[in-house]
Amino acid sequence: MPQGAVIFGPEGHAVTDWERSFFRDCDPLGFILFARNVDTPEQLRRLTADLRDTVGRDAPILIDQEGGRVQRMRAPYWREYLPPLDQMALAHDPLRAMYLRYLLIAHELRDVGIDANCAPMADVADADTHPFLRNRCYGQDADTVIAASRAVANGLLDGGVLPVLKHIPGHGRARVDSHKDLPRVTARRADLEAQDFAPFKALNDLPMGMTAHIVFDDIDPTAPATTSPKMMQVIREDIGFGGLIMTDDLSMEALDGDLATRASGAIAAGCDVVLHCNGHAREMEQVAAASGKLTPIAQARADAALATRKSPTLIDIPALEAEFNGLLGEGPHG
Repeated sequence: MPQGAVIFGPEGHAVTDWERSFFRDCDPLGFILFARNVDTPEQLRRLTADLRDTVGRDAPILIDQEGGRVQRMRAPYWREYLPPLDQMALAHDPLRAMYLRYLLIAHELRDVGIDANCAPMADVADADTHPFLRNRCYGQDADTVIAASRAVANGLLDGGVLPVLKHIPGHGRARVDSHKDLPRVTARRADLEAQDFAPFKALNDLPMGMTAHIVFDDIDPTAPATTSPKMMQVIREDIGFGGLIMTDDLSMEALDGDLATRASGAIAAGCDVVLHCNGHAREMEQVAAASGKLTPIAQARADAALATRKSPTLIDIPALEAEFNGLLGEGPHG
């Protein structure tokens, strides 16, 4: 029986009675957590276990734990990190530091029942990248971003957490915040392929990816990648990404139309699953109805992605923390 073609964010710290019934009936592929869902480690373990109980299976539970500004789990229970671009500039061995950072993050996620992280972020920054994105990037050229993104993915995988590659096919040229408006990119396709698309092509073996709500005028000036069949064809055929593709959050204002239109448009364009994050009950009902069930090929991609989950590598946390801090020229991590 195929699962629902949607990933939902629950409302709060615990599963409500309504959510328990709704999630059981619509059977979403998985769940995503935000700061509103996070209190203590014990609470998070209960929440993740209860979410999986609602669907009766080991559903993936995602989070955006990049470190820096985008970090849902914070002190005093979890480590705090520099923005990725700052860490890349500071570290003595930036690739090793990125690997260690995400291996340590993976350990913290698995400890509370979270097994997918929305990283690496393989967008290439430039001098004019919008501030909402810029210091979340790993570098300002494709080769640096490719190497750092692979280190991030390997750290997560070795820690037993699935990476979600984002934002396919590249968000670095955005000059506006896609949470609030629709970015448009006027660069020529050849330039996009050489810079923006290149990291995603190099990482097209990763199990899951997330789309960019951004228009590329030289390819399809009519719709952002999330709802553009032309851009989805570029992602699948030219970039060669064969994994499960989810949308970025449907609630972001870069997308036109009501939520049902956004959800059905993304699925029709070629996305496997849609992401709805704010936890609003009425919106979730609309999205579930419009998204439907995973297609056979989408279900196969989901099954293949989840089959890559593995037990985390046994690690010496204090030793890795000491090495990580040393690479940044710091003392013991707080």
